[in-house]
Amino acid sequence: MGVYTSQSRTDASPKRAAESESEFLTRIAGPYWDQVRDVINEWWSHLPDQDQPGMRSRLRDRNSDTNVYSALWELYLHEMLLGSGCTVEIEPKIGTRGTNPDFLVTREGKQFVVEAKWTVQRLGESVPNKQIPPVLIDAIDGVPSPNFFVSYRIHRTGAATPSQRRLKAGLKRWLASLDPDQVIVEYERKEPLPKHTWEEADWHLSFEAIPRSPGKRGNPTSRTIGFYPAMAWFNEESDQVFNAVKEKGGKYGDLALPFIVAVGRAGAFPEDEDVETALYGTSFEYVHNNTPTFGRQPNGYWTGTYAHAHSRVSGVLTVNNPMPWTWTKNIPVLWQSPDPSSLQAPVLPIWKTAQLVNAHIDHQPPADPIHTALDLSEHWPVGAPFPRRRQNNAG
Repeated sequence: MGVYTSQSRTDASPKRAAESESEFLTRIAGPYWDQVRDVINEWWSHLPDQDQPGMRSRLRDRNSDTNVYSALWELYLHEMLLGSGCTVEIEPKIGTRGTNPDFLVTREGKQFVVEAKWTVQRLGESVPNKQIPPVLIDAIDGVPSPNFFVSYRIHRTGAATPSQRRLKAGLKRWLASLDPDQVIVEYERKEPLPKHTWEEADWHLSFEAIPRSPGKRGNPTSRTIGFYPAMAWFNEESDQVFNAVKEKGGKYGDLALPFIVAVGRAGAFPEDEDVETALYGTSFEYVHNNTPTFGRQPNGYWTGTYAHAHSRVSGVLTVNNPMPWTWTKNIPVLWQSPDPSSLQAPVLPIWKTAQLVNAHIDHQPPADPIHTALDLSEHWPVGAPFPRRRQNNAG
């Protein structure tokens, strides 16, 4: 038994807003997604027998995408370590606080501990009241629109979900009345794009029709929504990394081994600068002897004013947006502790390294590409996730 069973799958449509990640990965058809399921099944089979049921349950959890994402992150880390010549013990009974970290790793006779943490960039507090239910997003995406993309803007949201049928019917009539070539001509004359207003049961949305380029028309299975409303994101990625490492760094007490906190960072635009700030402090420039010089404020995880309170963490391993389709593409980075009291973390050949040197960050590239440790091809998964269907124009 694997995580995903072998079965006939016919629905190749993109993920629906009301669909959980587990439901999507189980349902989606196509060779691209077969590769993803096959690799997840294989990596899951590499876990010890006693750990397989719990991991399978988390990967199949339809009620929590966070549970699925964090399970995929741990599965990826486990396989990365195995493929780098390590032996891995899951949840070893070590430390002085009665709780168990994720992995005890042995490589070339040396041991270290890895604790996994998956994080996600959060939406601004002002956004939730300006969102529409997933069923309405799916309703909009379900309107056939081979000639136009649609963008929408939210003016007012109601307490109850309105009729999807009337929303879809109105959009279908409006889009059918438009000529994409004529809209392009008018747009080139600086005329506004066609608009449609929908109001019902205290809801007020407006839509714009964006013509598809001629070569991209005629596919009734493609998404209708081309642009979502701009969302306000919290600008606190550095705080998230800091808090994640602080939470895990003090959880197990004295491990007496090098300790790496592995943070999977899901977000719209994760930046290395945020990790630098979180771990080494905010960078600033000042003038010394008439020469511009860089320094760091004492507000980083390892550079704060709390002496050696965080020296137990030897390194922080980060990967941006770790999901199956990025496993062979996004390079893991090991951020090394500058604290002389920290036990030195080992460096795997597939890891890029970052180290604080005189207020600057020294980056060193990996010796080997990540896909070699995962035993996958460089451009895995092969093919397109949602290949364009050819239309039959005969007759």
